[in-house]
Order: sequence, then structure tokens, then C-alpha cells
Amino acid sequence: MKKINFSLIASSMFSTCMLYAQTPVRQLDKSNMRDGEKVEYCTQHKHMAEAMKDPAFAAQYRAAQQQLADEAAQKSKDSEGTTKATVYTIPVVFHILHNGGIENISKEQIENAMFILNRDFRLQNADAATVQAPFAGMPSDIEIEFALARKAPNGQCFSGITRTLTPLTFNGSNGQAQVNAVVAGNDVFQGVWDHKRYLNVYVCDEIGGAAGYTFNPMGGTTANATNMYYNGIFILHNYTGSIGTSSNYTSRTLTHEVGHWLNLDHTWGPNNNPGNPSSCADDDGVQDTPMCIGLTSCNLNANTCDDTNDPNNYSSWTTNVVDNAENYMDYSYCSKMFTPGQRQRMRNAAVSSVSGRNQLWTTSNLAFTGATEPLTLCSAKFTTAKRVICAGETINFQDQSFNVVNGWNWTFAGGSPATSTLQNPSVTYSSPGNYTVTLVATDGSSNDTETITNYITVLPAGEETLPFFEGFESETNLATSSRWILLNNGGNTWEITSNAANSGVKSARITNFGQAADQIDELISKTIDLSNVDTVTLSFRYAYRKRNSTSSDFLRVFLTNNCASSWEVRRTLSATNISGSTTSSTSWTPTANDWVTVHMTNVTAQYWVENFRFKFQFESGGGNNVYLDDINLYASLPSDTPVLVGLEETELTGVNLYPNPADNEVNVSFNTTTPQEMWVSVTDVTGKVIERHLIHGKAGANLVALNTNTYANGVYFVNLASGNANQTLQFVIK
Repeated sequence: MKKINFSLIASSMFSTCMLYAQTPVRQLDKSNMRDGEKVEYCTQHKHMAEAMKDPAFAAQYRAAQQQLADEAAQKSKDSEGTTKATVYTIPVVFHILHNGGIENISKEQIENAMFILNRDFRLQNADAATVQAPFAGMPSDIEIEFALARKAPNGQCFSGITRTLTPLTFNGSNGQAQVNAVVAGNDVFQGVWDHKRYLNVYVCDEIGGAAGYTFNPMGGTTANATNMYYNGIFILHNYTGSIGTSSNYTSRTLTHEVGHWLNLDHTWGPNNNPGNPSSCADDDGVQDTPMCIGLTSCNLNANTCDDTNDPNNYSSWTTNVVDNAENYMDYSYCSKMFTPGQRQRMRNAAVSSVSGRNQLWTTSNLAFTGATEPLTLCSAKFTTAKRVICAGETINFQDQSFNVVNGWNWTFAGGSPATSTLQNPSVTYSSPGNYTVTLVATDGSSNDTETITNYITVLPAGEETLPFFEGFESETNLATSSRWILLNNGGNTWEITSNAANSGVKSARITNFGQAADQIDELISKTIDLSNVDTVTLSFRYAYRKRNSTSSDFLRVFLTNNCASSWEVRRTLSATNISGSTTSSTSWTPTANDWVTVHMTNVTAQYWVENFRFKFQFESGGGNNVYLDDINLYASLPSDTPVLVGLEETELTGVNLYPNPADNEVNVSFNTTTPQEMWVSVTDVTGKVIERHLIHGKAGANLVALNTNTYANGVYFVNLASGNANQTLQFVIK
């Protein structure tokens, strides 16, 4: 028998198979956070600063701001003053990005947000009568109103709300990617929503660590997705309106962001860092807002730029004038007013050709967008948080009909109840199958019907049992597969290919080369019965290349123990760690040596249910093609004796354990020349076995991922045993 040689390579020499349990935690700027909150309140100026690194953007922005300044200079004072003037109405579209959770907020919450926005801009908020004495009489009616658009760019009637199913709602690191997802995949009109016709508001679960952000008017007038981004407003769902997932406490974020959109800075000046004394030297471009450093709480006595608090004597303009803490453009908890100077600055932006703001409120555009048309029944429409369930589950249906509806007649094939006249009924499905749903909506004089065939899919419990193996040899089209469900969020998705395979002649592939970044696609299993197992391992083979050194693709594996009511990511492979420094600048096809086998031992007891499911999620990031093959879910009892294959002819090389010290996981990678089964065990310093797994090693590169997030601090040992040979590797949990 050939001796099996195990060697521990230094943990700093990471192999190309390295895995991360999750993406890095976002670092928040605490100086930009209101007291008691867990997000930065506004990151408008941070986004502006980042965009200004692009010379073309910077030149365009400076030209736009100069134009606005020149236009304002021509009006030495507001000819309208604070008297009644032209009321400008701006059409608004709320684009809700969601993944089927609470972030998919209701129409009522959107309408509540619109009510608050109009209330604040028209000085109809009762609290404006209680402002600080130095500002009595100053709260201003901006005489700008906002109305939900009722026509999409193609003339189709809609509610003023679009909904886009995308995991990007949880990832705001790239706002342009979130806009692109809306353009490609919303439920109303796939295409550009011209920023000169609509104020686009993007509602998400995460927008880069902020509660809201936007950009000052920057000059772009071309109708494209880029200008949708630079002229839109991004806001968290729980900072939208005062009902539903939001609250009165967070309800004025949209008022604040629309102020930025109409060219206002924070009261302390053009930055996102309240509380900095140097802000006493900055100016917000508005004469009647006192110099200040900005507040993160409601301190009505603050005078942050008086002689005492201003060692640099920046306060000669406003000595002993208290801060306008109640201004919407501060971070205080008691905002309730705009000043006359802010009114003038916003109205100047609204009538300027910069960014096409002056086209939004025109009579022709209001007709184009339907923003001021009388409300009538336009369309019956409904949605659900999910459409694929297991037998016995209940679905909550949401009426999305618009624009005036006072009656509903539902029909649910296969459901209980089979019919309903409730606006938002709950229906239980007991038998597996595909079921049609019909809604007839009425406004009392006219009706509209929406019928969607096979809208609900009910999966039987435990459609499959172990061992589960998928080599894709019998699959021809994953979109119509009886074993898999596809979720495509735009761009290329998982498909069957005969161009490459680890075994047989077929594999699953995403042609990622050349497609736009931030596309997210999922390959989802149906139900598998794990209710009678003691140990489970999920293994699969992948092949991938980066396109260049900046590629940032991710392959993630999710598990669920409740038939997909919720998912948990259990393995994340990033581009650099699964491809290393190897790149391919042309569309790539793997060879036999490019496949890596991953063994996941963290399908733990919580997942041993009859409705277990798993999915592979690929997030594109400018890399190359990715392939999957030989997906294997198998059980092995601790008493099993492994069948050792060809030990006298095999040899393990390139053995590596990392990271060390460990945190949430330890990975052991190795290469073998032939298939081989082995025991992988973890013990503590007393010799107690913490966990033990029988691994079906494959020829080529292998990686065993061990979940250690429940381990106490201390020293542990990983033992690899195959036949008469074994090796023990030490690692530390700190």
C-alpha cells in the first residue's frame, strides 16, 4: 500500500478553494447617525463625493451648479415672495425592490408616505405652528406637490408603484445595480423610466447603510438607466411613511431626501458629518438658515456656532442665533419646517432645465404620466409573497388592483376557501399540484378580471429521498425541469450544456462572460425528505474562472427547513477564493482538471425535516462562466464502515487547513488521484469527538467545510482517516 502523506501548509497560503461564510459586515460612520439608530440617516454627500471622482461627472455637476447659481442671481429676490404662487405638481413612481418579505410594503404605506410628503411641502403639518420663537412665522409653504403617476412610459395604466423581485433589495453597495434590476425586471414596464417625466423613488431593504440618499441636480438630461440613478431617491422600506414597516419616528426621511433632490444641502453645509465644529465655516447656500454644525438629537437650545463654541470665530454672520434644529435638512428628531430661503432654492431648481426638472410639472407631462387624471378602475391585479409552497401551507394574497376598487371576487382552484370577497384573503392548499387564481375587481360600475394559470405550485412533502444525486444527464431544460426551479433576475441564467462536464457529458452552466454585473440567478431544489437521517453531507462540483483581477462574482449555497419560507446561506464562495489569480479573458470552458468538489458538513440537525430544500445562487460580478455538476446529498450513520476504494493506488497531496485561528468555519482542502471515502473527525483536547463525517472524496481537488460557529474558544484537532492511514491537524478557536 502506498503511504498516504498528509502535510499542513501554512494557513497564510490560502488555496484557490477558500470559502467565506458571509460577505464582510458593512462599516457604518457613527458620526453620521442619529442618536439611537442603526443606519446612517442620509449619505447624499458621500455619494456625491464618490461620483465626483469621475472627471466627466464632476465637470457636468459643476456646470449644473453654476447654471443654477446664475439663474438664482437673476432673481435678486423671490418675485413670488411668500405669497401664493404657481403650484408645481411632480409625478412620482415608487419602485419597490423585494424578495418576498416585509420589504414588499403595501400600497397603503406608499400612499401614507405621499400624504406626509405633500403635507410637509404644503405646510399643512400642524407641528409647524410650534417652532422655536426665533423662527416663528418662517415655516414656508413650498407650493410644490407630488402625485403618483398613473401611466407607465408605454401608456399602460398602473398604480404609481412597481414591484421588482430581486435579492438586490438586500445589497445596496451598488445603487446603479438596483436601478438596473428595476429596468430589467419590474412588473409594469421593463425599460427606462425617464427622470424628466418621473421622480423615481427606490424602496429597498438595504441601500448601503443609509436610511436614504439622492444626488443634487447634476445636469444629465438623456433618458437612460444612469440618469435614473443620479436623479432618483433611495430609501429604506422602514423609513417610508409612518405605517406598516415604518413609524412616525422615521416618517420624514422622504421629505429630507426630496429637499436634496431639489438642491438643498444639510443645514450645516455640504457634508455628511454633523457635529464637526469646522462646519461653522461652511454654508448651505441659504441665507436665512443659521450657521451650525448639525444635530443628531432634538436640542432646541443648541447654538453650535456662537462665539463660545466657535474658537475660530466663524460665527460673525449669526452670533447668538440658535440652531434651526426643527429644519427638515437637519438630523434632529423634531424636524417640521423649511425656511423661505430654502423655499426659493427648491423652486429655482424646479423651474431650471438642469436635469430636466422643469419638464416634470408641465401640463403635457402630467397628461403623459396621468398624474392628475381622475381615478377610475384601471386593472385587477394581485400578488403573493411566494408562489411555491408545500402541501398544507397558507398563502396570503394581496390585492394590488388600481386605482379605485371597492369590491373583490376571488376564485382559488384547489384552495380553501375556494372563493372569497375579502380584499386580502388567506388561502390554504392541501394537495400538491399547480393551481389557477382569478380576481374580479370592481369600482361599482365596471369590472376587470385577472386570471393567472398555474399561479400557485404546491409541492408534496419529501418528493425525493436520499441518496440524492444530480449529474444533469437526464435534463434538457432547467426552466421546465420536474426536479428544479429557476429564478432569473435578468441576464443569463442556469442552463444545461454539453460543452463541459465533470462526469458524463452534461452540466449546469451560467454563461457569465460579458453579462452585466449584479445579476442574481438561483437553481432551487424541490423537497427532499431528511426526517430519518443522523448525518448528512451535501457535495457538489464547480468550475469557474475570473475574467480579470477585478471580477467579484459569488456562488452561494442556501438551505431551508421550512419549504422556503426562509433561507439561510450556509456556504459562500467568492471569485478570488475559487479562482485565485487565474483568469481567462475569453469565454471559458473547463477541462477535467478545473473541477473542485465541495463537501458541506453543515447540513445539521435543524435541517433534518421532510421539507428540506437547497439552492445555488450565483451573483455576477464581471467574471467568467460558472459550471455545476455531480450534486450529491447523502447520509451516513456514525456506525457505518467506509468502503475504501483503491487505497494502494491513491495519494493525497496539497493538504491545507484554514483559517487558523478559526472563527465560524474550518476548511480542509486536498487533492486525490482516485475516488476515496474517508472519515473526517473533530475532537477537543480531551479527545471528545465533536463531530464526525464520512466524506465521499472525488478524484481531483476536494474541500471539506466544517462549521465551527458553536465551538468554544480553545484548541481542536481535525483527524483524517482512510484505511490504515490517518493524520491529525490542529487548529485554534479564539
